[in-house]
Amino acid sequence: MSSPPSRSRRPVLLIAIAAALVAAAVVLVVSLVASPSRPHGNYSVTDNAVTIDAAPVGNLGTILVSDQGFALYMFPPDEQRAVTCVDRCALNWPPVIVPDGARVAAGAGVDPALLSTTTDRDGNKVATYHGWPLYLFAGDVAAGTATGQNQYLDGGYWYVIRPSGDVVKPGPQQ
Repeated sequence: MSSPPSRSRRPVLLIAIAAALVAAAVVLVVSLVASPSRPHGNYSVTDNAVTIDAAPVGNLGTILVSDQGFALYMFPPDEQRAVTCVDRCALNWPPVIVPDGARVAAGAGVDPALLSTTTDRDGNKVATYHGWPLYLFAGDVAAGTATGQNQYLDGGYWYVIRPSGDVVKPGPQQ
């Protein structure tokens, strides 16, 4: 039968565990700060920029997507100026946040003159295109899909945007 550790070993063991935890935390913080590309949901901040790209998605043609290929949406109640999808809505439709010190950048096929940012009610910079705040859809679980297109959720319809700045709305039924 073994005897319990002596009382004199316990403080040394606790100090060793605490030192290991502190070292792990330092490594984590340094790797996050030094990383050239940090994920923010379904988009990244690379070289201090959030890049808006364009890509063909399903039968919608070429639309705006994140750098990771996820469809970007607009919300008509925003009226090309203000982020109106907040609280529970923003859980389903997270806005594309441009972190402090970063900028929004145009990828291939995207008009840089149509890119900008607006500030939401919490002081976050949100990427905009042709004045529309840009959102992702939590229901898009794979790049190259746009399952939120023409969906009535969280107080309104949601639509993708073409690189021209045109909103993609459904046409009349044939």
